[in-house]
Amino acid sequence: MMMNIDTALKEAMSITGAVGVALVDYESGMSLGTSGGGDWLDLEVAAAGNTEVVRSKLRVMSSLALNDSIEDILITLHRQYHLIRLMNSSRNSLFLYLVLDRERANLALARHYLKRIEADLQV
Repeated sequence: MMMNIDTALKEAMSITGAVGVALVDYESGMSLGTSGGGDWLDLEVAAAGNTEVVRSKLRVMSSLALNDSIEDILITLHRQYHLIRLMNSSRNSLFLYLVLDRERANLALARHYLKRIEADLQV
């Protein structure tokens, strides 16, 4: 089932423990859409910041000549999980960024759902 950006963001926010999600272009650092977030989680600022995380990891992989691609990047905080899921497409430079409440989230399940959303998302 193919889904558009709005539907994909809604789906991501329905993952247990989700507090915010953004679809981000890591070439420009701009988000194509966000959902959730709030005063303590500015998704636009987070999108720009995580663009640097993705670019940095891609540079390291390139300098190590790793013939591979990034599936996702996980950042664990004491109270949150920050999950960066790169879109599996050579056509675009997009990633889904999901913030989860660590107490409520099931990380394995969240990764599974995010992978499914990424596969069904048409941009």
